[in-house]
Amino acid sequence: MDITTPTVSYTTLEDLANDSSTPCVFIYISYKAGLEGKNILVLKERDVKVITDLMMGGDGTNTEGELTDLHLSAICEAMNQMMGSASTSMSSMINDVVDISPPTATRVDFAGEVSDELQELSGQTFALVSFRMVIGDLVDSQIMQLYPLEFARTIYQRFLGSPAMEDKVAEDMAQSQSVAQPAPQQVVQPQPQPQPAPQPAPTVQQPVMNNGMAMAPAQQPMYATMPAPDVNIQPAQFQSFSQVPDLSGIAPENIDLIMDVPLEVTVELGRTSKSIKEILDFSPGTIIELDKLAGEPVDVLVNGKFVAKGEVVVIEESFGIRVTEIIKE
Repeated sequence: MDITTPTVSYTTLEDLANDSSTPCVFIYISYKAGLEGKNILVLKERDVKVITDLMMGGDGTNTEGELTDLHLSAICEAMNQMMGSASTSMSSMINDVVDISPPTATRVDFAGEVSDELQELSGQTFALVSFRMVIGDLVDSQIMQLYPLEFARTIYQRFLGSPAMEDKVAEDMAQSQSVAQPAPQQVVQPQPQPQPAPQPAPTVQQPVMNNGMAMAPAQQPMYATMPAPDVNIQPAQFQSFSQVPDLSGIAPENIDLIMDVPLEVTVELGRTSKSIKEILDFSPGTIIELDKLAGEPVDVLVNGKFVAKGEVVVIEESFGIRVTEIIKE
């Protein structure tokens, strides 16, 4: 599946009904953390059938028949995964946790009777985000997102106030200032005028003081004869970390401080993988075959890490586990 860069425009449900092919599927996404509002994903009914057929292990060509609750449930799960990833990216952009509620989907036919929920949205202006969606040779269509205008402005303001956006704005301003600043003009030094030939200075007798000492001639400025100070330059020396002290013989101190920290111990009987179609067929009495053989040791996990193997025992009226092997690595 390929989804291209989106384009953004404004629309209403009335315009959408005139421009879009019907029937289509509306998927409602509600935000429950970080943002308050909802948006709507709009897909064509045929595109939904292709996607759900691929999710159930088909080749995407089984698009005949009516759209059922099974199609709607499967497309909600697919959009939940997609919007969940988008929420994670948005969280890093606005520096806040963003979470969504499980999506709900409904089939919409603008040519028929409009539901009460759509009638409430009638007349509102939406920010329309359109993507081109290509799925092999099966689908070359559009997937659209509708954001109520106020909600779109809220996201925009949160995005502008994010640290990442502030850094980008500052960088763009610095670049624009450097471009706008004119290049310094080269100053042409005027050619020196030819100086006249020096004339021999007349000999001037130094006046003699009353004590018979002659006045010293005028001294040169001190900065002309001051020697440059000596700079002591030494190579930098860094501590070597190649030799790590042996701490194996040192007993850990204050180990009792962590002895009461609770850890979650889980016993795993086995695992298996099922397709969405098989999971949706679950009912009371369904038997699920695991990847462990009967009598094979079960896995013991501490905080999700595999640490031991054991066998299941019965202690009075409760199940227990007898550890038979500790995992060394």
